[in-house]
Amino acid sequence: MGRTGLPGSSATFREIAQQPDVWREASENVTAQRGDLDAFLAPLLGRSDLRIVLTGAGSSAFVGDIAAPALARLLSRRIEAVATTDIVSNPRECFAEDVPTLLVSFARSGNSPESSAATVLADQVLTDVSHLVITCDEAGDLSSHHKGRAKSKVVLTPRRSNDEGFAMTSSFTSMLLTSLLILGGSNDSAVAALAAAATRIIEHRQEEITALAASGFERVVYIGSGPLTGLARESALKLLELTAGQVVTYYDSALGFRHGPKAVLDDSTLALVYVSSDPYTRQYDWDIVAELRSTLSPERVITISSEPLPTAGGRTWLLGDLAGVDDAFLAVGYIVIAQLLGLAFSLELGATPDNPFPRGDVNRVVQGVHIHPLQASTSTASKES
Repeated sequence: MGRTGLPGSSATFREIAQQPDVWREASENVTAQRGDLDAFLAPLLGRSDLRIVLTGAGSSAFVGDIAAPALARLLSRRIEAVATTDIVSNPRECFAEDVPTLLVSFARSGNSPESSAATVLADQVLTDVSHLVITCDEAGDLSSHHKGRAKSKVVLTPRRSNDEGFAMTSSFTSMLLTSLLILGGSNDSAVAALAAAATRIIEHRQEEITALAASGFERVVYIGSGPLTGLARESALKLLELTAGQVVTYYDSALGFRHGPKAVLDDSTLALVYVSSDPYTRQYDWDIVAELRSTLSPERVITISSEPLPTAGGRTWLLGDLAGVDDAFLAVGYIVIAQLLGLAFSLELGATPDNPFPRGDVNRVVQGVHIHPLQASTSTASKES
């Protein structure tokens, strides 16, 4: 992307482009820690009554949205994604069932007020809770709070994944990949295929992505099913953040989009559909692609897939060598397209991607959150007595 040399974009582009190497390093890190990780997790995963909750705020929460359904299917057990922002404001509802819980916390820096507060509230509300912290910053508050605790395990992503740019790019994908490898098991072939696919996107798709950003689109919609709904949400946020809100973005599932949200479509809309690797789910993705092509015209619908579509025509970006890869892993590669598109739109609109909000209207680490103390309820007080 020739324009990435412009002032204010170098960190963001570097952090997008470095991801294939960061993923390889993240995979090696997990492999090196496998013994310690298994010693921590095996007793927990051996419990049939264990509840696993994946949590974070913003993009870190969307890591959980992608990973939870995929891991639930893989491990055949209850795994849920609950944002720290929900836990902090409603801890008794989020932890209404007092069962043994593994709280998996994702955080780029771990310095957002909700990051540590969610874990403190879990300890306060639940009788038996353990913590797996996946973060990019060893010196962050979340890591410091849990380092060395008997019922906590802190896993750091590669050092350079702690993005300097405003938007989470390397940090997002490295935390997602790390969680999948820790809880789902090593998958060297998937990591290698993702790294190769992302490299091809970065090297060969940038001209087309730059042209899209220059085409005058004022609205961009991302659609995905299952784990890829969380990816669609992250994709929409990337574009919204990097353009400082100058482009209207929306996300939904393939089936959910028809139930009202389809009203967002107009003559200035670009739609991107992430196609699932699951043969059953993929049928619904194909259906919405056909409908969008009819509504918007084929050139305004980008289909991103690991396998060919059943019908020719339209704009399909096929990521080779990823056929059959689980959707949550596909998300690691698919998101690179959305990151590059957000960067291209930002530059086209004259924004500064490394810091889209120079006046501080929106902050890299959220500010202005006051954590209120949780008073013991009657049930909690009686339990403690």
